[in-house]
Amino acid sequence: QVQLVESGGGSVQAGGSLRLSCAAPGVTYRMSCMGWFRQVVGKEREGVGSFHSDGTISYADSVKGRFTISKDNAKATLYLQMNRLGPEDTALYYCATMSGWYFGKCPVDVNAYNSWGQGTQVTVSS
Repeated sequence: QVQLVESGGGSVQAGGSLRLSCAAPGVTYRMSCMGWFRQVVGKEREGVGSFHSDGTISYADSVKGRFTISKDNAKATLYLQMNRLGPEDTALYYCATMSGWYFGKCPVDVNAYNSWGQGTQVTVSS
């Protein structure tokens, strides 16, 4: 288990932007994949996007063109820039990582990750 701490959530009106951060000081170079996920109460957790340490990034179709994932290795922090937010983006957002090196594009699949943060709430009002 690796400690991950999300921050940056809040309330915003539709059309607005937020940037989430995930502090991950325990993530080593051997852990190649990190991901962003979100969950609405009563629904399953879903993938938002993934980041491979080789720079490969994947996004769920629902956020393509609006959300951007990046990582600052010096700060050991993963970011999720969210633009043109809509009420459908309201959820608890989590970052996650997996043990070991992953060959290929990192999955955007809840079951592939084994270390999770506590989440940060994003609420978008119409």
